[in-house]
Amino acid sequence: MVIKVYIASSSGSVAVKKHQQAVVGFLEANQINFQEVDITMLEEQRLWMYRNIPKEKKPEKGNPLPPQIFNEARYCGDYEDFFQSKENNTVFAFLGLNAPPNRTDSES
Repeated sequence: MVIKVYIASSSGSVAVKKHQQAVVGFLEANQINFQEVDITMLEEQRLWMYRNIPKEKKPEKGNPLPPQIFNEARYCGDYEDFFQSKENNTVFAFLGLNAPPNRTDSES
């Protein structure tokens, strides 16, 4: 299973950039394998991301903002969902992963 983080490398939004860095930094620090998918460079991937975000997670106006997180084709959530799982010490469950044997989800 590959965690995919859909990002926008050329976002003009400081908040979006910080959110992307927070997700990627956490995954790197916890040695969780993931793939960054840049939606500003890959139109096909951007459209796939938009199509696969559940209707209830899409904003009333405009498009969902990155980062958006998937485990293969299963939607995990956006930055707010990720942040909430981090606060609740449930990131591995949020990502659909088993916690490594030498640690519990609450240690992440």
